Amino acid sequence: MLSAATSPPRLITLIFLTGLSTLSLNMFLPSLVNIAENFETDYAIVSLSIAGYLAVTAILQIMIGSLSDRFGRRPVLLAALFIFSIASLGCLLAENIWVFLFFRFMQGAIIAGSALSPAVVRDMMPAKQAASILGYIAMAMAIAPMLGPMVDELFGWRSSFLAYVVIGLTVFTLAWLDLGETNKMPSKSFGRQVKAYPALLRSSRFWGYALCTAFSTGAFYAFLAGAPLVTRMLFNMSAGTLGIYLGSITGGFFLGSFIAARFSKNYSLATMMLAGRIIACSGLLLGLALLALGIVHEFTLFGATIFVGIGNGVTMPSSNAGAMSVRADLAGSASGPAGALTVGGGAILTGVSGVIVTENTAAMGLLWMMFGASFLGLLCAVWVLFLDRE
Repeated sequence: MLSAATSPPRLITLIFLTGLSTLSLNMFLPSLVNIAENFETDYAIVSLSIAGYLAVTAILQIMIGSLSDRFGRRPVLLAALFIFSIASLGCLLAENIWVFLFFRFMQGAIIAGSALSPAVVRDMMPAKQAASILGYIAMAMAIAPMLGPMVDELFGWRSSFLAYVVIGLTVFTLAWLDLGETNKMPSKSFGRQVKAYPALLRSSRFWGYALCTAFSTGAFYAFLAGAPLVTRMLFNMSAGTLGIYLGSITGGFFLGSFIAARFSKNYSLATMMLAGRIIACSGLLLGLALLALGIVHEFTLFGATIFVGIGNGVTMPSSNAGAMSVRADLAGSASGPAGALTVGGGAILTGVSGVIVTENTAAMGLLWMMFGASFLGLLCAVWVLFLDRE
């Protein structure tokens, strides 16, 4: 009989929890066309596996955060991993698109991994140190999306969901053995949490942190939604090649997360957020300038978007830690609206990208979309910096 953990988790456990949340969104993206062909359905319906999944996870995050403040981080995370593993098996065995989508939405339970890992870290240490640790976690999870193209190219789209089953059960076992409870002061009732929510939601600092995360991530979601169409029109890429280029932005995120891990202890949260937003906006402006000059190339597009990855890696550990720190007693609950705002905003931007990024706008439309989201994140970072100085 495997004994349940009683001590706080090691860093590797938090890395796997967060990485699996990211992997569940990204790994099968290059397979969307193949899934549509296999089920003999429209690509627009298959794309619900992204937009619908994001909408479900946005709703779940509000519930997950409050549940973890009431009952603890450990039971909520273990339940999420179990549901994810069962749902992945359902996707693997699905014989029509509607069964596939049903289980795909159930996979959204794994959002608990990325939603609660920052709360677990914040339970264990102060905000600046938490931002540094979250930077290291983000470095590792940036590698996960690069696995998708290899799996799809070698074994077909169902192999991605077989991998989800195996990884889900493996991480469940790891969490059972290593993830001790870190919420030492759980709420005695949901009523107390509800009464405390207004104070959290009235905080300008909370909204500054949360919106900065949401807009920063929104630029990434816009990229995911628009890049496959743009590259097919302009460069006629295969799924495998596209997956490698899609991985470039996560490579940038890896570098940015390393910078955050190294320097977050030495600078304020607002300073790190602002630096990341400046990096992202500068790279996108450079890409737009090159496109305006008629220089249309893979490196023009993906060179610009790498800066978004770097900027997000620098910004998001600090903005996430900040949102969890406004009310330390509500770290889990804070992760709910912050995460829902991020994922819900991503779902909206995914839909908007489908309208704006067309054959006529192509790469220019995609980069403007990403710049708009990144610039709004910059304004939020400036706002938090102003509040700090006040």
